Amino acid sequence: MKKIIPLLIIMAIIFVAPADAKGNVEPVMPCSLVLDPVNNSEINEKGVALIYKVKLTPSFPRTSISVHAIHLPKPSNYGEYDNYEGFSFIENKISWRFKLYPTAEEDGPTWAGRIDDITANLENSRIEVCLSNSKSGKLGPVVLSNSINLCH
Repeated sequence: MKKIIPLLIIMAIIFVAPADAKGNVEPVMPCSLVLDPVNNSEINEKGVALIYKVKLTPSFPRTSISVHAIHLPKPSNYGEYDNYEGFSFIENKISWRFKLYPTAEEDGPTWAGRIDDITANLENSRIEVCLSNSKSGKLGPVVLSNSINLCH
């Protein structure tokens, strides 16, 4: 009997574990994620993403991602850019872009925005803040980023 109990525990871990063989786990929602600067010299640039299920229509719930980014320089400091955008993607599958809007604050704006209509499973996705050019529609370099697998 004493030998069966450890065997049952091991089998339970293998068959009931929340992750698949690759370690992929969809985050438990709601969750938040700190967005760190990709350029380590920019110590003041930070952001946060809030990810949760939202039911805005009679259809099934969607996933909402909202981003709040602070202490970012003017987009034009990086070149031909005039805005920041939120960008989330699952590599080689799908991506979402959403505009971030600046607030009027004394020491520079807080950039914030959201997208509310994501239907995909977000495991292994990334959330980023990128520069953008509103005239050309082109997305520029990533400024802040993190993996949704670190969401908690």
